Amino acid sequence: QVQLVESGGGLVQAGGSLRLSCAASGRTFSNYGMAWFRQAPGKERDFVAAIAWSGGSTYYTDSVKGRFTISRDNAQNTVYLQMNSLKPEDTAVYYCAAKAFGRIWSHFQRASGMDYWGKGTLVTVSS
Repeated sequence: QVQLVESGGGLVQAGGSLRLSCAASGRTFSNYGMAWFRQAPGKERDFVAAIAWSGGSTYYTDSVKGRFTISRDNAQNTVYLQMNSLKPEDTAVYYCAAKAFGRIWSHFQRASGMDYWGKGTLVTVSS
């Protein structure tokens, strides 16, 4: 089992920044590819960003490329999502997820393929 706890969400004005954190406990964190998904009200849970278990590869959905950065600190068992130039359409609950030995894009693209989930943190971007 892997337990994931997100933090860092909140209310921010358009153009602002937030950094989300996801603290992991349980099994060996470095063996898991990590991803962020988001779910807006009335919509499906969508992929945002991912980082391979080795830390060597990162992936982003087109709408956040150049604005969001995913990173991981295996010593701290934590994955981060730095979000800059936020837009109202980024408003959603952001979820952290783990995939055992997740490495390539196809491992992360569907929420159903992830192994473990956090409970989410709400990000609200006002216009």
